[in-house]
Parts: sequence; structure tokens; C-alpha cells
Amino acid sequence: MLWMWGIGVVVVLLAIVSVTAIPLAKRWNKRDAQVAVKQFRLQREQLEAKFFDLAKTLGKPRGLRWLDCDWLSAVTFARDRQTKLITAFAGVNIRFEAIEGGDMEDVAAVGTVRDAVAVFHYQNGNWGTGGKALFNMNAEEAVTRLTAQFEAVPGEGPQS
Repeated sequence: MLWMWGIGVVVVLLAIVSVTAIPLAKRWNKRDAQVAVKQFRLQREQLEAKFFDLAKTLGKPRGLRWLDCDWLSAVTFARDRQTKLITAFAGVNIRFEAIEGGDMEDVAAVGTVRDAVAVFHYQNGNWGTGGKALFNMNAEEAVTRLTAQFEAVPGEGPQS
């Protein structure tokens, strides 16, 4: 008979944990996102410089040299649906020039300013970047166009 009471206590405890775990996880995710957004805003200038330094060494797009990034004020924050990492998509206009002797040297469109978003990730309490740019979209469109991978961080939509 005592074992039945034990099972009953375990069932009640599991019910309590399951009822409280989801709201606690949501609250933790919201708090984590708020901290991440605040930290991004404080570090944005350094992150932009790091992005540019990395991006220009990657050799993408092929045949082009990175000249300049004109940073826009808009930033959209999202959470990766699989990894749960917070991602920032920062609007940027990028200028290139053709590398001498390369395939792009005679292409007239090389000098056209490109709309893109710079991608930043928040992991283990720190923002970082791999220098990845997503072209032909802006910060507002990034989450919408990548909805299979990302979900908007509630309350942290496009920021200017």
C-alpha cells in the first residue's frame, strides 16, 4: 500500500514539474533574448568591424574585393528553431571592386551597392560573427524569408 502512495507522489510531482517547466523555459528564453539584444546594442560597433574584417577575407563573392560596408540602423533578432541560438540580422549596404585579372573585371554591375544583412550569433553569453552576409534582403525581410530556420524574438522585431 505504501508503494501506491509513493507512485501517487511521483505522479503529482511530475505533473507539477510539467506544468511549471514550460512557463519557466519561456521566461528564461525571453530574459536571455533581452540580455542578448542589450549586449548587441552595446557592442555593435565592434561587431561591425569584426564582421567586415572577416568577410573581406572569405573570398565571397568570388572575384570581388570588399571595399566598404555602410551600416543601416535596422536590426532584426531571431531565434534558430533547432539550436535556439539568438541571431541578429543587421542591415548593410556593401560596395565591391573587381579583383584585377579576375572573372568580374569587365562586369559593369560590380560597382553597384549591394543590399544585404550581416549575420551575428549569440552563444554562451557572447556575440560573434563568421563574416557571413545574406544578399538581396534587408533586416526586416530576413526572418520572414528564413522562417523555416528562424522565429522572431517576441518583442524584438525590426529595430532602428
